[in-house]
Amino acid sequence: MKDNEFDLDKCLEEVETFHGHLCAGVMLGTRMAILGMKGVGINDPKGEDRKHLMVFVEMDRCATDAILVVTGCHPGKRTMKILDYGKMAATFINLKTGKAVRVAAKNTDGDKVYTREMIEKEPHTIEYAKKPDEELFSVAEVKVEIKPEDLPGPPLRTVPCSSCGERVMDMKDIAVDGKYLCRPCADNKRYYSVLKE
Repeated sequence: MKDNEFDLDKCLEEVETFHGHLCAGVMLGTRMAILGMKGVGINDPKGEDRKHLMVFVEMDRCATDAILVVTGCHPGKRTMKILDYGKMAATFINLKTGKAVRVAAKNTDGDKVYTREMIEKEPHTIEYAKKPDEELFSVAEVKVEIKPEDLPGPPLRTVPCSSCGERVMDMKDIAVDGKYLCRPCADNKRYYSVLKE
């Protein structure tokens, strides 16, 4: 592969196979990944550059699958961080050079609010996703401070939560009165409730 040359059709084929279908979100995510990698100088994300790329995605939808497939970054490898802000945006970081760019879909609809019914009928079709890059995306060079505990590799530390006893990795614990607590115990909030143990 030549410097910063990606085959869009080949990328879309790989993404469609992984995701299960081709849709506007997949197309946008694929194009965002290519733009982001070009912006930070990543040429071979699954080969020579595989340890130099990290991406922060800001949505948990189709585009995230596309970015995962095209970049080779995964949450399990700690090279993809999913920050679910509900925004069609992602930041690509070259860990070797420190260069980072944020690619975001432009809002071309002003203050218009879309309901699910409206979305299912018309906007963001595959034709929309084929528009030129400059019409669809804004690209900004950004600075990202990555903490050592967020980098790929083995955990820097694991500790047991003083309340629930479950282990907490990567310094995600909270110290309270000299004890280590997981975030759910520290905040007394969980996304689940135990029905039976």
